[in-house]
Amino acid sequence: MTASKAAELWHISQRRVQVLCAEGRIPGVFKLGDAWAIPSDSSKPSDSRLKKTKKEQTENECD
Repeated sequence: MTASKAAELWHISQRRVQVLCAEGRIPGVFKLGDAWAIPSDSSKPSDSRLKKTKKEQTENECD
């Protein structure tokens, strides 16, 4: 599928899908010319940009 189709399915922007592809966060993705080809069975990768809550940070410091 294309980046625009993935963006529609995953409810994120096409640009964000392109960034995920460029970072190698979607398994099996490859580039055809200027377009990204994404396997149709791919799932949306988790968002590592989200910050941890204070409770999660405290729990990690105690370990």
